[in-house]
Amino acid sequence: MGGQRGPLSSVPAGRTAGPKAGDGRAVSWSPMPEGPELHLASHFVNEACRGLVFGGAVEKSSVSRNPEVPFESSAYHISASARGKELRLTLSPLPGAQPPQEPLALIFRFGMSGSFQLAPGDALPPHAHLRFYTAPPGPRFALCFVDIRRFGRWDLGGKWQLGRGPCVLLEYEQFRENVLQNLADKAFDRPICEALLDQRFFNGIGNYLRAEILYRLKIPPFEKARTVLEALQQRRPSPELTLSQKIRAKLQNPDLLELCHSVPKEVIQLGGKGYGLESGEEDFAAFRAWLQCYGMPGMSSLRDRHGRTIWFQGDPGPLAPKGGKSRKKKSKEAQLHPEDGMEDPPPQSKAPSRTRKAQRNLPEKTASQQPEGTSLQQDPEASTVPEKGRRKGRQATSGRHRPRKIKADTPSLVPEGTSAS
Repeated sequence: MGGQRGPLSSVPAGRTAGPKAGDGRAVSWSPMPEGPELHLASHFVNEACRGLVFGGAVEKSSVSRNPEVPFESSAYHISASARGKELRLTLSPLPGAQPPQEPLALIFRFGMSGSFQLAPGDALPPHAHLRFYTAPPGPRFALCFVDIRRFGRWDLGGKWQLGRGPCVLLEYEQFRENVLQNLADKAFDRPICEALLDQRFFNGIGNYLRAEILYRLKIPPFEKARTVLEALQQRRPSPELTLSQKIRAKLQNPDLLELCHSVPKEVIQLGGKGYGLESGEEDFAAFRAWLQCYGMPGMSSLRDRHGRTIWFQGDPGPLAPKGGKSRKKKSKEAQLHPEDGMEDPPPQSKAPSRTRKAQRNLPEKTASQQPEGTSLQQDPEASTVPEKGRRKGRQATSGRHRPRKIKADTPSLVPEGTSAS
């Protein structure tokens, strides 16, 4: 029941490269993990931990605000599964392990930079916020949940987050039915690019996937979502077609919901050992070559109402934000830079003048000090965006300036009806 194994390996987990064999280093650059990255991460955990026996207590870093994991066993196995933008990690004690206990499951949401890595126990990667150690004999290794930005979360109990729709990858028929039967929902009053981030209906779709899907169908990102999707309710193949003809027609002319299933599968099929700028460059190059729209030269971009950048080509559509200036990616920037992978960092807000600060005599809250909360209604792992300040000269009735409000770029935990990255 030892923890001995061969050279370290890594598979894409949140688009970060895992440790190189022997040195435990990892790359921090990564587009925000979406459905394909969570599924690749679960595959990595299962492959890396196959045959390994873990033992002892689970360690949490002192800086993480996530819950402690009250699990300790002399011998247990680790396995993983994914659904949409969540990953379930299961700790299963072996027969005879002490103390006797039931398996424990954890649900992970990766935030903007989460990933799993396997590293030597004496050479942990930076930002390893949760650690599972192998049992003796043999070299000691640690399966680590690594999260540079600390937006990732884990919950005890192993239940998928309530309100999330069926997985676009593993539950396609249920996913399609869930969308088409709920087109009266207010989510579909919005632009299609925003609706695609609503995890109640598109569980697993994120920023780069929405750009690629809309681009392939030449759908303006700010077309009304209901207008786009209602047409799919009447789409039925001719009964005169044979089964093979129906399949061929479906493959040659997929609709938006079909692409929500097949495009993530393409990313998974890229495989590889992670995409990064310091290591795994070949794999990152394969992913970059696969991209057709997101961050590509010649494409335009606009920020949606939540501050998320959508890449597109041509007309943005009738619901494009008023006054929004479309930016075009220049060809000389063809290579993605690290900042492109930060899932659209918010623009810096203008700081209030020193005079206004003095009048308020109140410290400004930073984004990290805001109450935590995620919304299923929008891709929730985006960073926060400060709200514009009140107009100059406008004061509260008390005669004092009110502190400027700062809100996240996603709705509250309970969006118009239900909710949750």
